[in-house]
Amino acid sequence: MPPLARRWGAALLIACVTCFILFTSHRNLELARLRFSSSSGSSAIVHDNHETGPESPPPVSIRDRLQKPPQYPVTHMRQLPSGTPSRLPTVQATFGPESDNDRKVRLERQAAVKDAFLRCWNSYRTKAWLSDELEPVNGGRKDTFGGWGATLVDSLDTLWIMGLKDQFYEAVAAAANISFEATSRAEINVFETNIRYLGGFLAAYDLSGDKRLLQKAKEVGEVLYLAFDTPNRMPQTRWNFHDAARGERQVAPDAVLLAEIGSFSLEFIRLSMLTGDPKWFDAVQNIMEALQKQQQKTRLPGMWPVVVDARRQDFGRHNQYTLGAMADSLYEYLPKTHALVGGLLPMYADMYKASMDTAIRYNLFRPMLPDQKDVLMTGMVLVGSENGRRVTQLRPEGQHLACFTGGMLALGGKLVQNDTHVHKGEQLMDGCVWAYKSIPLGIMPEVFHVLPCDSTDHCPWDEEKWKLAVVDEAGWGLTENKENDLHKADRIINYKRLPKGFVSIPDARYILRPEAIESVFLLYRITGRRDLPDSAWAMFEAIDSNTRTELANSALLDVTVKEGKSPMSHSMESFWLGETLKYFYLMFSESDLINLDEYVFNTEAHPFKRLVP
Repeated sequence: MPPLARRWGAALLIACVTCFILFTSHRNLELARLRFSSSSGSSAIVHDNHETGPESPPPVSIRDRLQKPPQYPVTHMRQLPSGTPSRLPTVQATFGPESDNDRKVRLERQAAVKDAFLRCWNSYRTKAWLSDELEPVNGGRKDTFGGWGATLVDSLDTLWIMGLKDQFYEAVAAAANISFEATSRAEINVFETNIRYLGGFLAAYDLSGDKRLLQKAKEVGEVLYLAFDTPNRMPQTRWNFHDAARGERQVAPDAVLLAEIGSFSLEFIRLSMLTGDPKWFDAVQNIMEALQKQQQKTRLPGMWPVVVDARRQDFGRHNQYTLGAMADSLYEYLPKTHALVGGLLPMYADMYKASMDTAIRYNLFRPMLPDQKDVLMTGMVLVGSENGRRVTQLRPEGQHLACFTGGMLALGGKLVQNDTHVHKGEQLMDGCVWAYKSIPLGIMPEVFHVLPCDSTDHCPWDEEKWKLAVVDEAGWGLTENKENDLHKADRIINYKRLPKGFVSIPDARYILRPEAIESVFLLYRITGRRDLPDSAWAMFEAIDSNTRTELANSALLDVTVKEGKSPMSHSMESFWLGETLKYFYLMFSESDLINLDEYVFNTEAHPFKRLVP
């Protein structure tokens, strides 16, 4: 298949997305942040959003707007589905008796994870209480998500799961006094507020039954619902909170990231289920029905592009398709919403199956590895045309964020009874475990490039081919003098500290991400593979030993260092306590703690009760 004007065409397409990313700066895409702008080198962004000092602008309240009728009222309110939920296929494997030694090892590992959590939690409690984040190196604080205590709310269900009930009820009492009706930040990321705050309150309520938490979830839901008050009821995903407070009219954006508009179904439907108010269900179905209608009409039928036009409801015009950054949780939520509602909304299973048919065909690939391990990774697909025919080009990259895909496919495969999905989910997870083990520090980088195999069935290691690919990816250009090119490759490999199999590592950071352990945990619960606890423990030891500070744990700027420790970026996002350590803890817990046949996790690792017969 001919390439897509490789040197300038792809570069132009990539540059467009770069501009969009730099303009919007998405959390879920803390990774995508600059990775499109260059195929070589490493870009590190350190956010230093101090909003709590004496020079911070005064908070603006949206209370008056909440008490007024909507400017664009819903003309036909969709109602929650009724009927008896289906008995969906069993997800979790059956675990046999545990030996005394295995139990001892497991509980020691679980205790180590809990100790790591408590170190961070106690430092947050004493130095950054009610702020969004603790600065883990200097003990400062910063507000990056509305100033509403993101770490506190994100950690509520982790506290409960770990049995830290005293800390849990102290945190609930503090959270009950947070007002989500006011913030000093002009722009609110609706996606992040939904998954961290609304998701955090809903899960903590589902676990504890504390009605204060449901009241806070409803408060957050009411505020978020205002972002949907547009002519077509599509949300402003980067919502100007201050403009909304002044009563200014708002319209949906004409360029929005797919993940940010397509990841409301779990939280909004669960909130409607718990309150009996269908308006949140109606809001998310308005989005999902539009996406379903255009699913087979995009430039890569079955999937949707990274950037969509919410204002015109055009979800198929752009040409970049991925399961990774910028699109990820839209796909993740399809099988999970099917599970949440007990199959009462068949469209979610249908959309999941159609999207994975396409992704498996175009996005998944086997990388050429020195140990010839049969693993998979998922890359970006660029879609163009030549002579009136559609052509696709795979950009073979690995993303730490995309490691969630292994767990998604395994879970989805179980729910729709597709063993191929489960197997490919295993291979995707194995690819992430390979990446962890292949880096000397023992931690997978944010973004790296590899060489795709010509065949998924047979892929022998070719060191010369790998080295020439390193030169080409670095932009040094291949010549007719192969010996000289191989010499250049050795220089690049040495300078950029590339382990065998890695063609480049454009983003060498580790920001305390959870996606790899998320998939290891899910595959362990789904398959019962006995090697996975040891893999998880190796990951935890590498992460904790390299990110630990006197107070907590910090994101790293470069995991490729071979001597000493990586420099730190002085950041500990709330998902470290809300997701990463929660998954590690559950990995070493009894299998009935948050049983996958009873709960489903949102993209921030908040477990919601499933509707079951």
